[in-house]
Amino acid sequence: MKFLSAAQPRAQSCRTMTTTTVLPKVLRLTDPGLREQLEALPASAALIGVGTDGTAIAFDVDVDNAPHILVCTSAGGGSTTILRTLTAQFLHQGAHALVLDTPRISHLWATELPTVTHRGNVAGVHDALVGLATELKRRTDLADQHDERLDDVPRLMVVFDRADDSLRHLARYWGTFRQEGEPQKSPAITALEEVLYEGRQARIHVLYNGRASGGGLTASAREQFATVILARAAPTPGSGSPR
Repeated sequence: MKFLSAAQPRAQSCRTMTTTTVLPKVLRLTDPGLREQLEALPASAALIGVGTDGTAIAFDVDVDNAPHILVCTSAGGGSTTILRTLTAQFLHQGAHALVLDTPRISHLWATELPTVTHRGNVAGVHDALVGLATELKRRTDLADQHDERLDDVPRLMVVFDRADDSLRHLARYWGTFRQEGEPQKSPAITALEEVLYEGRQARIHVLYNGRASGGGLTASAREQFATVILARAAPTPGSGSPR
């Protein structure tokens, strides 16, 4: 498992843009060389940021053995912004996205995009994940029948914000209408774990905002996050505000 942080980036390195000794506070598309770095990346890769030496840091969901990404931050650490930034890059490269936004307001930018499905309430997230299991089976069956990669099938990014909290809500939601004889475990959570295990072959990738351990996933499912992006918010000395 790879852990990425501002201090110790450990993902795919691209060309060096500039020479510097400190991390920039913000990256803009107008920064020299940044747009060129983005355009040079393959469709399976996304830029995370730059290191202290100015080297651009990216991850590739196809070649880095990292089909799923865990974003782990403290409150106010920028996890929603990270998810949005990564998702936008994949959409630009032709991917589709399923955005699971139980806060309902964190990803309103995605609600009107033609290749994005946005779900905010628990019932909608439940139904979307159950449907995702069907899509996973369709894609894997297609790959097995033709014995080939699904290069012509759009990549699907499953973007799950506040995921650990959402899994608890999904478990309670399932308990309210589960019938006798049906599984104890929420089928929505089971579907998510199936995607974590089998999604790479089907070109389905999970961007998950949650904790590195615990939560509603099994330990083996959580181990499928081969890349972890770490961030935290700390008060700026004398200001009382995050930095």
